Amino acid sequence: QVQLEESGGGWVQAGGSLRLSCAASGRTFSTYVMGWFRQAPGKEREFLAGITRGGSTNYADSVKGRFTISRDNAKKTVYLQMNSLKPEDTAVYYCAADFTRLSISRSARAYDYWGQGTQVTVSS
Repeated sequence: QVQLEESGGGWVQAGGSLRLSCAASGRTFSTYVMGWFRQAPGKEREFLAGITRGGSTNYADSVKGRFTISRDNAKKTVYLQMNSLKPEDTAVYYCAADFTRLSISRSARAYDYWGQGTQVTVSS
């Protein structure tokens, strides 16, 4: 079993920054692909960024250049640095783990474990 716990969400003004963290426990963290998703009210869960165990990354166009995903395998933690935040970034943010694939999938169905989510609110 894998447990994921996000932290770092909150309220920020447009143009500001937040860093989300996702701490993992359980199975060997370094072996799986990690992803960040978000879901706004009335919308589907949206892929934001993913990172392989080797550090390769992939980003959605909506966040490319503004968000950065990273991981610290020793701390079993993945991060999402979010800069230049916009009101449309307001959503619940989730981290997820995929221990089946070696490459990053943008589909939420590919991920095996999910955190409980953390709210990010960006005011204009």
